[in-house]
Amino acid sequence: MRVRALSVFALAAALLVVRPIPAGAEEDCITIADFAKDPVGVFPPDWKVRKDQGKNVYSVQDDGRRHLRAVATGLGIQAALEHEWDLDAYPVLAWSWRPRVFPAGADERSSATNDSAVAVYMLVPYSRVRGPKAVKYIWSERVPIGTPLSSNGGLTQVRILETGTEKRGEWVDERVDVLADYKRLFGESETPKPAGIAVLTDSDDTHSTAEGDYANFRACRR
Repeated sequence: MRVRALSVFALAAALLVVRPIPAGAEEDCITIADFAKDPVGVFPPDWKVRKDQGKNVYSVQDDGRRHLRAVATGLGIQAALEHEWDLDAYPVLAWSWRPRVFPAGADERSSATNDSAVAVYMLVPYSRVRGPKAVKYIWSERVPIGTPLSSNGGLTQVRILETGTEKRGEWVDERVDVLADYKRLFGESETPKPAGIAVLTDSDDTHSTAEGDYANFRACRR
């Protein structure tokens, strides 16, 4: 969807200050965002949204696990965190997510119904005019895993990572080789430098409500 594309581009354009992974770190995974130090009940201070309305969509919560909760009613606004890391050393992106309410009638294969309960992006700088490239991971209610999708004139390449509602309300841990996905989906051989990550829980196309949770974002070794 073109409107969503612009919002992703605008978020990446705002990522002006990056925070590299500390030199000499030997851990298998490096924390990108775990929300452990963020105050509960409010929008996390290190994150950005394109529109102030987005700060009402996303808030830090704790029900035994600290996480970012998204409740979107008729809105489609990403939240993004600027974070640069060495993708050759840490090519795996890991996180946990939990779909709570799937947007009614959503189907990501159509621009008229392109809403999702939970979606995660890796953003890569590309153009100040056209915005970033992005690999987007989706938990879809009905689109089969492996369905090839793209948007934003090909600048956003999509992987359906999970599908179905059987695990609604359950935390699911994910690990994706985002470097391999980026190279395969964009047909590139060079390793890019990430600008950060973004999340999107949206319901603007279906004019409904979507809810989902995100936790424990990490960059990991293979």
